[in-house]
Amino acid sequence: MSARDAKISRRWLLAGGSAFGWGLLSAPASSQTPEKITYLFPAPPILPAFGPIQLAQGKGYFTAAGLDVSFAVGRGGVDVAKQVGAGNAPLGGIVADGPIMVRGNGVPVKIVAVFGGKGFMQLVVREDSGIEKPADLKGKTITVMSYQDTTFYALLGLLASAGLTQNDVDVQSAGPTGVWEFVATGKSVGMAGVPDWIPPVQAAGVKVKVIPSDEYFPHMAQGIAASDQIIKDKPEMVRKFVHAALRGMKDIMDDPDKATDDFVRFVPEWKGKEGAVRFALNMYAKLVYPGQKELGEVNAERLAKLQEFYVAKGFIQKATPVDELYSNAFIK
Repeated sequence: MSARDAKISRRWLLAGGSAFGWGLLSAPASSQTPEKITYLFPAPPILPAFGPIQLAQGKGYFTAAGLDVSFAVGRGGVDVAKQVGAGNAPLGGIVADGPIMVRGNGVPVKIVAVFGGKGFMQLVVREDSGIEKPADLKGKTITVMSYQDTTFYALLGLLASAGLTQNDVDVQSAGPTGVWEFVATGKSVGMAGVPDWIPPVQAAGVKVKVIPSDEYFPHMAQGIAASDQIIKDKPEMVRKFVHAALRGMKDIMDDPDKATDDFVRFVPEWKGKEGAVRFALNMYAKLVYPGQKELGEVNAERLAKLQEFYVAKGFIQKATPVDELYSNAFIK
């Protein structure tokens, strides 16, 4: 790992931790000094994708658990996994299959909770593209947020399920805004997207079709990653964070519309754009969050099948024992 990969810039830490005044919205602090921790996001924290964390912060769930949480931002899920594994942040957000990709390279991270039982990445295509299934992407241009983001690997898996490789399509890394702007302007036929990125395309007057990746490829939802060292040294901190974050997820599942109002209150950048947030949170509640026997539970069988697929297609060189990829101890 390079020095650059192993260090979160001070600028990101300061920006991520102080840009929002959510601490003012938290429940009153207990007499005990809260434990300060930093949570590392893979993309801008204002995205509705991070609704569970934002609701837990804004509604005081973290504070009630004795945690003082600040935020920082990494360069996609793979970078977040590296940073958490290196000890530069105690916890971070990555797609739950992330440890499959990085543990074999010596990055000691596990998923300690997952936000939903279905896939996070959705294949979002323009209605006028004529694309009905992943196989139709051959010869087309499609965008991803980053080649370092785990949704990119999910796209590779989706292509492989249709007998295609990256060489059969033109995959463009376009960043967190370009990923949908390319679709809106017709520079790409679609994107390896998440619900957050669909409303801006629709707002541009472009009709889109959502092809759930779950139907073709056993992709996973977002998860909370912790290093082996943090799990060993601070299990109660991990458990407190997980429980508070899952309360935020449950709020969205129970009432996405009310959760929208709360989210916009805590993230005022979305004022005037409530419809986009409402659309995204309803999609998460319907397409991503369902399907778990216990809230936050990692499905070991699904994870194992996914890893077998990655090995068979050459995305990774060898499998990691599945029980080294996750822990369900902290959701209990």
